Amino acid sequence: MNLKDTFAIPSQVMARQVGDETVILDLASGTYYGLDPVGARIWQLVGEGRTLAGICEMLLGEYAVDREVLERDAQLLMEALHSRGLVVCS
Repeated sequence: MNLKDTFAIPSQVMARQVGDETVILDLASGTYYGLDPVGARIWQLVGEGRTLAGICEMLLGEYAVDREVLERDAQLLMEALHSRGLVVCS
């Protein structure tokens, strides 16, 4: 997984905004997941079809964060989502 990857949300995955968090439901397993506000923003940008690099560029303009830290954390989140089947590389 690298910054040039683009992700898609599979049809069996539903998400809803609840306050400043996003709740994700995997209909196949019946498992719920929660994302904090930054994770929720990443989820929103994934839904727009952006590359991971594009997502990081957007977040750099929105948050006061070091590029290396942001890229590492975003990659870790996407790896976790991918390993649970909540996103697929497209």
